[in-house]
Amino acid sequence: MTDETRTAASGGPSGSDGPSKRELDDLVAKADTGARNPRGPIGLAVTGIALAWALFQLYIASPLPFLASQLTGLPLVLNDAQIRPIHLGFALFLAYCAYPAFSRSPRDRIPILDLVLAAAATYCALYIFIFYREISARPGLPTTADLAAAGAGLVLLLEATRRALGPPLAIVAIVFLLYVFFGSAAFLPDVIQWGGASFSRAMDQMWLTSGGVFGVALGVSASFVFLFVLFGSLLDKAGAGNFFIKLAFALLGHLRGGPAKAAVLSSMMTGLISGSSIANVVTTGTFTIPLMKRVGFSAEKAGSVEVASSVNGQIMPPVMGAAAFLMVEYVGIPYTEVITHAFLPAVISYIALLYLVHLEALKNAMPALPKRVVHPLPTALLRAGITIASIVILAGLVYVSIRGVQAILPSVSTPVLLALVAAIYVGLIWLASKGPDLEIDDPDAPVLELPIATEVLKTGLHYILPIVVLVWFLMIEQRSPGLSAFYAVVLLVVILLTQKPLKALFRRVRGAQVGAAFREGVADLTQGLILGSRNMIGIACATATAGIIVGAVTLTGIGQVMAEFVEFLSGGNILLILVFTALISLVLGMGLPTTANYIVVATLMAPVIVELGQANGIIIPLIAAHLFVFYFGIMADVTPPVGLASFAAAAVSRGDPLKTGFTAFFYSLRTVLLPFIFVFNTNLLLIDVGWVQGIWVFLKATAAMLVFAAATQAFFLVRNRIWETVALLLVAFLLLRPGFLIDQIVPPYEPLPAAQVEDAIAGTPEGGIIRIGVSGPRFSDLEVEQRTLAFTLPDAALDPATRLEQATGLVYVIEGERVLLEEPFDPRSPGGRTLGHLDFYDPDNPVVITAVEVPVEQPARAWSYLPAALLFGLVWLAQSRRARRQEADRRGRETTVAAGSEGARA
Repeated sequence: MTDETRTAASGGPSGSDGPSKRELDDLVAKADTGARNPRGPIGLAVTGIALAWALFQLYIASPLPFLASQLTGLPLVLNDAQIRPIHLGFALFLAYCAYPAFSRSPRDRIPILDLVLAAAATYCALYIFIFYREISARPGLPTTADLAAAGAGLVLLLEATRRALGPPLAIVAIVFLLYVFFGSAAFLPDVIQWGGASFSRAMDQMWLTSGGVFGVALGVSASFVFLFVLFGSLLDKAGAGNFFIKLAFALLGHLRGGPAKAAVLSSMMTGLISGSSIANVVTTGTFTIPLMKRVGFSAEKAGSVEVASSVNGQIMPPVMGAAAFLMVEYVGIPYTEVITHAFLPAVISYIALLYLVHLEALKNAMPALPKRVVHPLPTALLRAGITIASIVILAGLVYVSIRGVQAILPSVSTPVLLALVAAIYVGLIWLASKGPDLEIDDPDAPVLELPIATEVLKTGLHYILPIVVLVWFLMIEQRSPGLSAFYAVVLLVVILLTQKPLKALFRRVRGAQVGAAFREGVADLTQGLILGSRNMIGIACATATAGIIVGAVTLTGIGQVMAEFVEFLSGGNILLILVFTALISLVLGMGLPTTANYIVVATLMAPVIVELGQANGIIIPLIAAHLFVFYFGIMADVTPPVGLASFAAAAVSRGDPLKTGFTAFFYSLRTVLLPFIFVFNTNLLLIDVGWVQGIWVFLKATAAMLVFAAATQAFFLVRNRIWETVALLLVAFLLLRPGFLIDQIVPPYEPLPAAQVEDAIAGTPEGGIIRIGVSGPRFSDLEVEQRTLAFTLPDAALDPATRLEQATGLVYVIEGERVLLEEPFDPRSPGGRTLGHLDFYDPDNPVVITAVEVPVEQPARAWSYLPAALLFGLVWLAQSRRARRQEADRRGRETTVAAGSEGARA
């Protein structure tokens, strides 16, 4: 956090009226887009390069390279080995131009040294593009020029990362690089020592191949992330951000604590298109925080609500920062599955935050903002129901219409559908032109009149079209994320260029004004493209630098050491393993951006969670481990002392930054709880869950999180007593983890003798889980170790030995009553990773299967809901009685006061 930001956060020179727009824009620029804006010809050149980057990314995402190659016969289609260096070259050049070296460096010009460094860094990145054929022809044999470009490139990348993201990520990468070179140093503990690498070997891994900087993370940044960031920038430039804020206030602003509820909803909608928690805080917070303070929230609580809701925007599909796209590569599942698994926890978390804010408003008897039209509750519910039903019916009609056109007119369906989209767009613009454009209100105005939802909705329905196109291509057409985002961006380009001229035409203004409106649209489009590029500088540098860490982990094998160390600390307890992983994510995240934090911790710890879970009898899906890591990575934006989102909110609210951070963390406890729950209850991630069961899981989990919010707020109908808070926490736990109580009564597995292993495997259906106990001496000290491995069995038609080998890589031999294990042939198999440290060659003490555990039929987990319902009923009865007594006392006091007033007048 810079000195200027701290000044703004603590109530600096701008006075008590709050920070100016310039200060807030500068705050976002420091974090996201770069604080330097050079003037003159150099400034125009830098702007042109940012624009060229956006156009290049659109070009490679489009079908144009393939069409151009077919027409010209030229090799215009670029592969990953060419795209990644160009992507990084743009990012490094702009990093040196847009981010000053130090806080006192000039902001309105670029020093000569920075231009030289920018050119050198760009050349080092493009070196891979220029000479990639020659480099690939001599694998593992770099020349002196290769090594010079690689060494200089790493140094320049680390400096660019320091400028764009601060020192922490660069320092972490340097530590890993030092470990690569000096892993055999005597001062290192024996457990983490390794042979060390030569400069040539390290540079080959880190820069000249796809195992380091130019690896998966940078590839995801170049292929997917840029387009989604650009999509968000263009959508915001079109006016969607203000539309979302106005719509949220129109829907929720008139309720108790309405501004806070509107902040949650608007941040959720903004989170659909924004991957930056700091930008989300400043965009929505400048309007929501003053209004929250107006209705009774303290400066710290107002900032905390905004932080909690804005940071949660990063867990909201479809953007999710860059993590969703990285998970596609790391977990190996389609993007649609990633956002399906992430959707339910994100929605539940936002609903719980809305309820938490409601409880806060009730506790403090906060007033509501006035609304022009107030409908009675039955009428309001009926209108809401009609609206939701209309949206569902309309969505169904659109789906049927599109599928009908594709079926009836397959050869011309594309132009017909384009014409349909164009007609819908023009109709929505005509509707928007019937009212005034949305203006940004002043939240500090003495009287703020809440907008009417229907009026707001009419002005911005066309902003929904690009989101519909994006979701349609992703979820229905099953296109790639990059191509889906490309189509959505193309539609946004059309909207930016035409919405203002079309509105002018529909409003029957003069021709000159139509031309001016078109020029405004061109300016908005250009600025949106440039802003998208500048927003990507930090992300591209983060993914590239994180590649250094990934390369070091791959080269040194430190990941396996981490697994053994964490297992030693936790004693094999999976809950402690998760706690350690969460702490590592929080500590690293205090200085790393969310994307880099996710890459580092996912590389180190996500496989560890899965392997140690499996080694201790628990099947944890890989996507659950990755989402767990990601959730705690974003919590670092909240957590003091370095929570950047909390500092940004404090700059707007004029509250204490540390107190804002601690309060925001308290408000975010539901986000802390959910990852622990979905690791053990994968239904929350909709894994192997149908529609009906999915609805039930949603209702049950939502109820649990609302109860949890009431417990953490110490308020339900009235203020909680201690036993009521404990009871509510227990209710939430039983709803979220219904199998826990049943498992204590009827153990889920029945142990059988090892000799029955074949019968047990043969009797387990495909996809069924079985556990085996393994005992054997360790290589290191020959101490006998006991393990319980859990795994899922494949095709039931195979013989038992083949099923076990395919599932775990383990081969067994039955000798009488003993079942011996042979050394796993594949060290990367589950059995090889878990048991590879055992001594399989001691004839006196072999590695054996000691027992086999098969699932048993348990009572329905729904029985756990009975004690939960009883506990909740007790709390509700106790609090409803107190609420009635308090209401009677309040009325009695009012009657006494009224009688006294009458007597005084008499």
